[in-house]
Amino acid sequence: MASRLRASEDPLRSALAALRSDPGWLANVTAWLEVQPSAPEFGRWPAELAPRLTRALAELGISRPYTHQAEAAEQVLAGKDIVVVTPTASGKSLCYHVPVLNDLLTSPQHRTLYLFPTKALAYDQLQWMQRILPMLELSKLAATFDGDTPTADRSAIRRNARLVSTNPDMLHTGILPNHYAWRELLSRLRYIIIDEVHAYRGVFGSHVANVLRRLLRICRFYGSEPQFICASATIANPDELCAELVGRPVTLLDHNGAPRGQRQLVVVNPPIINPDLGLRRSALQEARSIVNTLLDQDVQTVAFTITRPASELLLSHLRQDALDAGRDPQRIRGYRGGYLPHERRQIEADIRSGEARCVVATNALELGIDIGGLDAAVLVGYPGTIASTWQQFGRAGRGSKPSAGFLVASADPLDQYIATHPAFLTGSSPELGLVAPDNRHILLNHLRCAAYELPVRRSEMLAGDNTEALMSELATRNELAPAGETWRWVSADFPASFSLRSVDPTNINVVVYRDGVGATIGWVDRPSAQFMVHTGAIYLHNGQQYLVDNLAWKDATAHVHAVEVDYYTRAVRSSQVDILAQHEERAYPEHTLAWGDVRVRERVTGYRRILMRTQETISWGSVDLPEQVTETTAFWMCPDPELVAHLAADGWWQGSAIDDRGPSWLAQRDLARQRDGYRCTVCGAPERPGLQHQVHHITPFRDFGYQPGQNRADLVANQLANLATLCPSCHRLAEQSTAVASTLSSLGRLVTNLLPLYLMCDPSDLGISTDLKAPQTGKPTLFVFDVAPGGAGLSQATITVFPNVLRGARELTVRCQCANGCPSCIGPSQHDPAAKEYVLHLIDALLAENAAVRSNGILRGGPNAVQ
Repeated sequence: MASRLRASEDPLRSALAALRSDPGWLANVTAWLEVQPSAPEFGRWPAELAPRLTRALAELGISRPYTHQAEAAEQVLAGKDIVVVTPTASGKSLCYHVPVLNDLLTSPQHRTLYLFPTKALAYDQLQWMQRILPMLELSKLAATFDGDTPTADRSAIRRNARLVSTNPDMLHTGILPNHYAWRELLSRLRYIIIDEVHAYRGVFGSHVANVLRRLLRICRFYGSEPQFICASATIANPDELCAELVGRPVTLLDHNGAPRGQRQLVVVNPPIINPDLGLRRSALQEARSIVNTLLDQDVQTVAFTITRPASELLLSHLRQDALDAGRDPQRIRGYRGGYLPHERRQIEADIRSGEARCVVATNALELGIDIGGLDAAVLVGYPGTIASTWQQFGRAGRGSKPSAGFLVASADPLDQYIATHPAFLTGSSPELGLVAPDNRHILLNHLRCAAYELPVRRSEMLAGDNTEALMSELATRNELAPAGETWRWVSADFPASFSLRSVDPTNINVVVYRDGVGATIGWVDRPSAQFMVHTGAIYLHNGQQYLVDNLAWKDATAHVHAVEVDYYTRAVRSSQVDILAQHEERAYPEHTLAWGDVRVRERVTGYRRILMRTQETISWGSVDLPEQVTETTAFWMCPDPELVAHLAADGWWQGSAIDDRGPSWLAQRDLARQRDGYRCTVCGAPERPGLQHQVHHITPFRDFGYQPGQNRADLVANQLANLATLCPSCHRLAEQSTAVASTLSSLGRLVTNLLPLYLMCDPSDLGISTDLKAPQTGKPTLFVFDVAPGGAGLSQATITVFPNVLRGARELTVRCQCANGCPSCIGPSQHDPAAKEYVLHLIDALLAENAAVRSNGILRGGPNAVQ
């Protein structure tokens, strides 16, 4: 890495110069782009704004609005529902604050409801309002209502607050079912503010759309017709998404008038450190070096990691590096889910003031919390979407300040594709935000809630043409009863007890005991707890190490104590999809489609202790944790075995399990383990009692063309020089870097890309798994399962749309301009120029639509076919 230089008057320029001066580091840069600055475009506040408000804004330094802020105020005052779509740190929040403040001044009877996806964002925006409200002599009119609001304060908020800030979850469970207590707000509601609209996608967004339908229904009951003011990050269809959420068209305002400073964007691919296995230096270590170079020049920096453990690990490394370099380690802070609210607010304040020179964060900092403008953003791995990438880059630079963004690629195939095709980031459209509010499973839940809140008139048509049938179905379950022209709720159950989000909403509290008194220092969501706070784990919190003494599942508590050790821990997991019941099957000559109930099982089986400085595994630990089970629904597709056999014979099927590595294999495998001292040749981890390491073929075994009984190619493939002993974790990385994807997994990637478009959901709502020989089907199987416990109706719908998905997959693959696979089609395929052809032949065979299909129902003319 570049040599450390003394901080200069232009820290960012000096840091970039230091990086450019290091030819070894520069060799790993696959793209260095420069985004030119743009000047601000100013408008005028509408004349209708109250003079007191424009004076107060001027006192805050906002004398002239940007064009998008002025246009937003004008459109709202004209009665339009709007959505504002401009980049991070462009002043979007002022687009809704100004009309709301004007209404507070001019219409004392009106109320406003703010909806934010997170508590932190709600608190952040309320803080800004409470700065300006006293200047307008309007103090004590704004309040937050969420799960943290003290019970003693809630009654006063319901009666007196003219501006209530909440989240969709509290609106769903706390406000709408108790709407009579909220009649002051609901009967006088003038505006509904929805910030971060792009966060409301998929199953979560579909639930939120129904919550908003319920809200508007109750508003009409109390005689109000509120107007929507929405704001979103850049996605492909913000106006369409917003219209689906609020139930009516909205006006799109997407011309950004805010200035933008010059921005340097750098894509870095860490160097290969093991040429034989194709293993690269870790993205975290590469990012660590970049951040240190920036901090040596006093460049205020944010580093984004994909996971919470990675954020804490990088934080620990950077603090130790700061000590070694004579910098203050306490000016490097962490920021992630699991920190207590007061911790996060202090960190936000320290970033804004400049006291914190670096923050290591997860995507918890991606949403629009005001932290001012940092100078550089370092992304440790591709965040998964183009929209998130630009959101995170946008955290650096404010106004006309220059900034820099670094994307450090991991070994993941998607990251590697972007590292070698950086134009994918700048030349591709952001992702679509999709919802399906009329999904039957979701709709039934909200019809129950609507009937609980108010009797449903038969003329309301809450579910369109399906209303009568769905309400009758609920009546047969003894949940509703007809009463004249209405349906009434008659069950003793509380219908709003379900979660709007796919994940388990409960948390595990992390408790440390000092002088016999327990104090909660943070929390971990229950699905992550088995990986982060199992007994024996090193839990990292704001850079401090804690050893987990005990994880008590029933008490939802992890007991820890502070330690100082030179290692961290990483959990080892296993997972399985089990079919519980098949509800429907559709048999075709070439394949079988089915859907039913499944159990997704995941379990932590042990953990590794890894030295921080060398990344060497020094020992293993065992854990005894209950299996984490999610019962949900799944779709599965099994190609006909005869079809697979013919495709394989003709060379159009890749990925069949290798059951026979030749007569020489077992002896050579054991010799390789003995030669390597029964340790992983990459990380040094020793074999655990009763668990042998795996032996990896450096050149894949299938490349040698071994055919049992016909040749002895196994003797060459199994030479010791071609074998390396690897622990399971390093073996996965090695396979990831060298193995050719199976034809079925490539089809799975296509399905991942396309299925959300057909189901109107978000990719994160679905889990997709491929198994070359699934235990319960005995065949190659492609699984698509609902992430939401109990299912959300998505996999059930897949069985109907799958033939169209296959046709769409074929068209997408043919039209894609890539040579042999990319993230937009079958996924990156670096090692086989015919990868797309394999998938196309499989799709054509499944659809039986190719002209080459059949005298006997399978394709001919593959690379292995006899001509």
